[in-house]
Amino acid sequence: MGLLIRGGEIVNVGSRVRADIYVENETVTRIGPSLEVPPGTETVDATGKLIFPGFIDPHVHIYLPFMATFAKDTHETASIAALVGGTTTFIEMVCPSRKDDALEGYHLWKSKAEGRSACDYAFHMSVTKYIGETEKQLREIVADGTASFKIFLSYKNFFGVDDGEMYQTLELAKRLGVIVTAHCENAELVDRLQKKLLAEGKTGPEWHEASRPESVEAEGTGRFAAFLENTGATGYVVHLSCEPALAAALAAKKRGVQISVESVVPHLLLDKTYAERAGVEGMKHVMSPPLRAKRNQEALWAALQSGAIDTIGTDHCPFDAEQKLLGKDSFVSIPNGIPGIEERVNLLYTHGVAAGRLTMDRFVDAASTRAAKLFGLYPRKGTIAMGSDADLVVYDPEYRGVISAKTQHVNNDYNGFEGMEIAGRAAVVTVRGKVQVRDGKFVGEKGRGRMLKREPAYF
Repeated sequence: MGLLIRGGEIVNVGSRVRADIYVENETVTRIGPSLEVPPGTETVDATGKLIFPGFIDPHVHIYLPFMATFAKDTHETASIAALVGGTTTFIEMVCPSRKDDALEGYHLWKSKAEGRSACDYAFHMSVTKYIGETEKQLREIVADGTASFKIFLSYKNFFGVDDGEMYQTLELAKRLGVIVTAHCENAELVDRLQKKLLAEGKTGPEWHEASRPESVEAEGTGRFAAFLENTGATGYVVHLSCEPALAAALAAKKRGVQISVESVVPHLLLDKTYAERAGVEGMKHVMSPPLRAKRNQEALWAALQSGAIDTIGTDHCPFDAEQKLLGKDSFVSIPNGIPGIEERVNLLYTHGVAAGRLTMDRFVDAASTRAAKLFGLYPRKGTIAMGSDADLVVYDPEYRGVISAKTQHVNNDYNGFEGMEIAGRAAVVTVRGKVQVRDGKFVGEKGRGRMLKREPAYF
């Protein structure tokens, strides 16, 4: 049975048109005014609504053993939260530690997602060491359809790689045609600054930002760019948080380095005063790179509108209040992460489009289309076009609501954006033509999601 979405305004990058959409066999098969469809066709009335291509979150953590505990979500809870928020595809970081076998880690992450996700998904493969078997294993992983890597210039002795390993990873990525995403800090500097602050008795969450200041992120961004420049690889900076790091990335772009930039919703809307709150309230807002001084937000928003920042993700990583209290005696032990997979689209629309900071084009591009293009999913994802997957978000710009942990779908006991008002939400969300969400409620098939296999494209 087909699906008809009637009477909405279809919003793609570069075009807006009022038309009907007909879906058959999981893809968009017709677009046009007043489409005639077979009797009995399921119909969604989109009158007065916007129709967006399904949104893509390019940076999430769902299964994650980290800092003496595990992230709280399952692929079921995270995917349902994503869909309620309008995200129909996410790309999860596979993050085995340095002591783990990379290939075994990859298959473990795949097994956690398979048959459990309600939306489609893909993976970035983290390279957390470079040893004799690494090239063979990474070739096998790329052949399996995972065409992007991740490196950490942070988390010394756990996820972090040294400069030699970064060079080897980028050199291999260039040969394989794979894009490399990077957490850009300086593991040695962070380690030294943490120890210095703790020795001075500075143990609370308010010192987290001082242990990984803006200069450290800027150095890591510039170093990653220099390694890209000298290997010819293509890179993508994840969760860029501050103006100095942005300047380093833009300087590299100006030199012709193939580098793209992601920021995440917490850095656009929250600032370091949230992590300076007393006790666990501050701990809830500890992430890396840290929440920054508010003055950075204006630069990030301007770069987002101009396209200098390519995408907006979340770095979704939920740890509950009890887990955050693992760091009650030392900020170094606070599990890093703020959930956001459910809130990203609505907050970006509210504080971007509705507030006049972002054009509709840039909103769709940053939250969907650009990620699809960068990570080998376009035009299957990231656009509403004949032949594309029918991942569709019927969006109600007139909806008004307030974010609360009491109504969220993420498996966590707090919300980092608690009390923020939203102007708009998804009224209907489809995954490959099946309605999965109606009016803020999941109504669909829990195991519908599929792993999206991608081809290398960065030779």
